[in-house]
Amino acid sequence: MTPEELEEFLQVVMDTAQEAVLDQRMDDHWNELAGDALAFLPKDRADEIFNHIVEQPVPAARRIRLWPRLAVAAAAVGAIMLGISLYTTRQVADPVAQTESQVHIPAGTTGATLTLSNGKKIKLSDAANGELAEEAGVVIRKSPGGHLVYEMREDNGVSGGQNMLLTARGETYQIHLPDGSDVWLNSASSLVFSSNLVSNGKRTVRLEGEAYFEVAKDKKHPFVVQSLDQEIEVVGTHFNVNAYPDEPVVATTLLEGAIDVSAGGAKKRIRPGEQALNKAGRIMVQQTDTDNIIDWKNGDFALNNIEFKTAMRKIARWYDMEIIYDDAVPDNLESGGWISRQKPLDAVLKSIESSGLVKFRVEGRKIYVTR
Repeated sequence: MTPEELEEFLQVVMDTAQEAVLDQRMDDHWNELAGDALAFLPKDRADEIFNHIVEQPVPAARRIRLWPRLAVAAAAVGAIMLGISLYTTRQVADPVAQTESQVHIPAGTTGATLTLSNGKKIKLSDAANGELAEEAGVVIRKSPGGHLVYEMREDNGVSGGQNMLLTARGETYQIHLPDGSDVWLNSASSLVFSSNLVSNGKRTVRLEGEAYFEVAKDKKHPFVVQSLDQEIEVVGTHFNVNAYPDEPVVATTLLEGAIDVSAGGAKKRIRPGEQALNKAGRIMVQQTDTDNIIDWKNGDFALNNIEFKTAMRKIARWYDMEIIYDDAVPDNLESGGWISRQKPLDAVLKSIESSGLVKFRVEGRKIYVTR
């Protein structure tokens, strides 16, 4: 493009009225490109090229945003073939000065600690695959795939003792409950439940933090999730609950089926694509982008149209960091873009820094954010 063409192009990209059309065009073109033109590249080489492109600064929109998705997608589509040429003909990238935001801190891992009803603690990342324990007719084992499985060996009518699955900051884990339901637990979260799950005719769990639920259908035994000052009741469905103590609201997002959310004496039914926001017992229901909600389960940071400080809390939990903001960093920053949660912290911070709107300094387990 000539400078004039580039300026005209960016004006269109930054026009919010054009987002729907541009989004579809970019997605269609990228899918064609990724399927054909990039097929000869190893995945790590394609990732390297893409990351190089998205790290280039893009202009700010009328609202303050970090690395807008449409501009990144457009840049990737327009420049990818040139990037292939440059990267496949050079064995070594140009030297880049080491900055304080590039301190190498690896991504989080799969891991959790299971506490049994007798008080025994099992660190699951160290435990061998196979049977770990048996409680009230329920066998507890670690599967070859590395997640926790509860299997009902015999229904003896005895209510099992309380078990707790706890993930530290920088850990995530999956559990298969005895009723056939699956739960993915995000970092710094806990799930408490009886070993046979059923109590007083209901399948009841207590959550602090964030989890994604795929609940097996059982009309006779409703599935109940208790979190902070709210309760969710379902029969069988897929949903995500974000109930971290440091978040301003408890957010319940539905992907399939229907669920009832109760808090403060009120009850709201939400449907797929909706999110119930509970603040101090008051529930508001709104439409939401579910891709941004379950990004963590899929191994990504999908940060489009998310408040910057909310995005940084996600990052802090996954990399076990503390965020410290300079007074000059406003509250109305809006994030955007996508990056894999498998990347080290320096790659994530470098991508955000490329917007030119914030800078990072890493000291130990602290990230300092300045303008």
